[in-house]
Amino acid sequence: MGQGGSERQLASTAMGLDRERYTPHVGTLRAGGFRLAELEAAGVRSVLFPVPSFQGMGWWRGRGAVRRYVEREGIRIVHSFDAPANMVAAPGAYGKAIVVTSQRAFRELVSAWRRTALRATDRLADRIVVNCQALERHLVDEESVPAAKVRVCYNGIDTERFTPGDRTEGTEITVGVVCALRPEKDLLTLAEGFAAARRTRPELRLLVVGSGPEREPLERRLDELGVRGAAHLEPSTPDVTRWLRQMDIFVLPSKSEAFSNALMEAMACGCACVASRVGGNPELVREEETGLLFPVGDAAALGAALDRLAADRALRRRLAAAGMRRIGEEFALPVAARRMEEIYAEALAGGR
Repeated sequence: MGQGGSERQLASTAMGLDRERYTPHVGTLRAGGFRLAELEAAGVRSVLFPVPSFQGMGWWRGRGAVRRYVEREGIRIVHSFDAPANMVAAPGAYGKAIVVTSQRAFRELVSAWRRTALRATDRLADRIVVNCQALERHLVDEESVPAAKVRVCYNGIDTERFTPGDRTEGTEITVGVVCALRPEKDLLTLAEGFAAARRTRPELRLLVVGSGPEREPLERRLDELGVRGAAHLEPSTPDVTRWLRQMDIFVLPSKSEAFSNALMEAMACGCACVASRVGGNPELVREEETGLLFPVGDAAALGAALDRLAADRALRRRLAAAGMRRIGEEFALPVAARRMEEIYAEALAGGR
């Protein structure tokens, strides 16, 4: 229960539920994480179901622990929030409670055995919650999940925490991203697009906030492109707001993306946003209205978008303002919590 979008959404949902209707318990497969302190402060009970490994007896013991807890506490709904939790909670709760699982990323990112296991949990689930319409189509069209099981609940963010703050514009223009530095984020395309735009816009600077296996390849590519001196790479930090407030343009260049928390946070913090046209990104970034889109892996198109935004301050401001409005109206935490309550209430009314 530390860093991560699913962890954040789980904690936010638990804390945002109407306590007159729901009493949340948060179960984890691993101990620790700063979000447990947030939950405790909000009066949310947490419990550990230790699963050190999915090999051997680890999974079986975790499944049994969930089952015993559900019976002892009289739990009526069990909702797992990510792939590992699906594989423990769904079989553990099946037959004892309403089973709600989650799919928050495209399944091509997981191994073959895990994909097979998730397909088994699809059959056990009464409802499967996805965070964008693109994932709904993925499950129905590619995973053969009955459409009647799938419900969309968009991510919500804390619009009191993620705000523009005292944002100021200087002579330099900062292009940035906050993400885990993993292959599917396609940071090499970001480097190439940035380098292309900087040939005519030397005022551009690059800020990358995050950690992961792609850091060294990214640094090498920035060196090869001759723009390493114009870039700053900051390790992962829980305080992303202050870094987002330094970015004029936020870029999400992912090859695979569901519904990005980082993109939502950037919009809420007043960045003009550019994203790859993939997954749930077009559901959040409306072309020419709340941001700009470019084809996946197309560094030239990304470079052109950056050049355009760097040259047009009014466009940057217009896109940023529209993005902030949309986040506040449609994706604030209370909106997401109420939608999740609707899904739970529907499941309860329908029974198994």
